[in-house]
Formats: sequence, C-alpha cells, structure tokens
Amino acid sequence: MSDPAIREARRALQRLKRAAEKVDTELGAVRGALRHAEGDDFPHADFDAAADHAAALLAFCDDQAERLQDKILHAGGLEPGRVRRSAG
Repeated sequence: MSDPAIREARRALQRLKRAAEKVDTELGAVRGALRHAEGDDFPHADFDAAADHAAALLAFCDDQAERLQDKILHAGGLEPGRVRRSAG
C-alpha cells in the first residue's frame, strides 16, 4: 500500500464516519420534531429502522478503519492483534 493511498483511504473513512454521525444527529432532531407534531401518528418503527441503518453505517466505518489499521501495522512488520490501541 502506498502512503498517499493509505492517507486518502483514511480520510475518506473519516469523512464517511462524520457524515454518518451527522445523519444520526439530524435523524434525532427530525424524530423529536415530528413526534411532537404528529403525536400518536408518529411512525416509531420507521424511525427505529432508520436509526438502526445509521448505527450500522457507523459500525461499518469503525470496522473498515480497524481493518485498514491492521493492514498498515502488518505492512510495517507488526502483528495487529498484539498492538494495544488507545481508548480514545
């Protein structure tokens, strides 16, 4: 893997993750506004499903970032499973 390709992949994953986080935030705002406006007619199941999709996208981003990090470590001669990751 070339360094520019790795950098671009990491940046793209970060952009996608930020977009997914924004979707999650905005979905929460729309949910609150519509629930207040619609009362009993609010489609809870639809919003729960959309929230599940947003969570799946966030998990996908995290999984791909970890997979890429493991490849980077392996290419550098390190064993991915033995490297401790920071909590932040």
